[in-house]
Amino acid sequence: MARLLRAATWGLFPWRGYCSQKTKGELCRDFVEALKAVVGGSHVSTATVVREQHGRDESVHRCEPPDAVVWPQNVEQVSRLAALCYRQGVPIIPFGTGTGLEGGVCAVQGGVCVNLTHMDRILELNLEDFSVVVEPGVTRKALNVHLRDSGLWFPVDPGADASLCGMAATGASGTNAVRYGTMRDNVLNLEVVLPDGRLLHTAGQGRHFRKSAAGYNLTGLFVGSEGTLGLITATTLRLHPAPEAIVAATCAFPSVQAAVDSTVHILQAAVPVARIEFLDEVMMDACNRYSKLNCSVAPTLFLEFHGSQQALEEQLQRTEEIVQQNGASDFSWAKAAEERSQLWTARHNAWYAALAMRPGCKGYSTDVCVPISRLPEILVQTKEDLNASGLTGSIVGHVGDGNFHCILLVNPDDAEELGRVKAFAEQLGRRALALHGTCTGEHGIGLGKRQLLREEVGAVGVETMRQLKAVLDPQGLMNPGKVL
Repeated sequence: MARLLRAATWGLFPWRGYCSQKTKGELCRDFVEALKAVVGGSHVSTATVVREQHGRDESVHRCEPPDAVVWPQNVEQVSRLAALCYRQGVPIIPFGTGTGLEGGVCAVQGGVCVNLTHMDRILELNLEDFSVVVEPGVTRKALNVHLRDSGLWFPVDPGADASLCGMAATGASGTNAVRYGTMRDNVLNLEVVLPDGRLLHTAGQGRHFRKSAAGYNLTGLFVGSEGTLGLITATTLRLHPAPEAIVAATCAFPSVQAAVDSTVHILQAAVPVARIEFLDEVMMDACNRYSKLNCSVAPTLFLEFHGSQQALEEQLQRTEEIVQQNGASDFSWAKAAEERSQLWTARHNAWYAALAMRPGCKGYSTDVCVPISRLPEILVQTKEDLNASGLTGSIVGHVGDGNFHCILLVNPDDAEELGRVKAFAEQLGRRALALHGTCTGEHGIGLGKRQLLREEVGAVGVETMRQLKAVLDPQGLMNPGKVL
């Protein structure tokens, strides 16, 4: 108990133990030399431009640079780095590809950024067991290129070519989640360096079973932990058979209500759709301009179906019947790989298409998720609120699992506009909570949703999380300021 009480004060006393006479942005020379002794001099940088590159992600949160950036080459070096920082009381911020949207890499207390991208090996591929072990530098696209001739693929697709271990750390999902699940459903095991340098295999070393009732679910604890409990240095992933045939489709609707009603009806009809994405008319116009599409400027669904040729015919017929009952028009299929690629590239580039609507501004993305039955209600209300807000924004989302995003464009130097964006996002988050949903479906809590987390899980839930954090990270060194 005494240990827990001492650890509970971790957020009150940053910078304990190391270079306390220095200000943020400076490290003791001896400490920097110690970092170099672990990873080599060429793999440590204290240059301002490098630190600033690692102090921001794609979010609206301002840059908070670390005091040093290191590039370990293997798990042994990560362990030694963690132990060194732990002994000296130095904060540690894990870094993958920097594609996060919640300020997860911002070094709010300075410290050492551990860039894991040089660890980019595919360590083990078990074709018969449908599993693979990858290091943090392996991205989603790189893994699927490696798997191209194996008959297997990894379907979790957040859009960005993110690090797979980073995707595990944030509990990512994306366009295929409606059929294949999120990272929580597809991570079988994790190798984690704990804050003091010890190495943990969350399901046991080398294990890649499909189910287990052995003890606490440590893998589930670290998936979605956002770098606050340890550094993920390898992940074992579930692979899936590559579909025999794939067909994509688009259809425009007279209203947001009609498009979302169609989504609910398709799911209720048990059509095994692989992807079902919603884009409002503002986003469709932006995608037409940015990605050179020629789609109707109207609320639109992008769909994709996987299966045998016979199964696809049945799925397409049933889906077409449903959407037509809801007033769909401009219904078109994309069967050729090139056509499908153009369509989904445009969808994945929706973030950049939105940014192009207001050059020079930053984007802020909301991330609520609600039960499917409440999706029409919240989406229609959100569209009305967005139109009335005076903000520049659009709506896009993985509506097949109740998750959607408002992409709001904001001048980060305009405090008044930034305040209105924050107020809009908080109102939307609370509306989702009132409908028994969550404030974040896939982006994570990061810096900006900590109050909403408290409202979502309650005082006992947050206190339980704090106690877990205190046991695993008693000095509060792992990615401080995030989640809690």
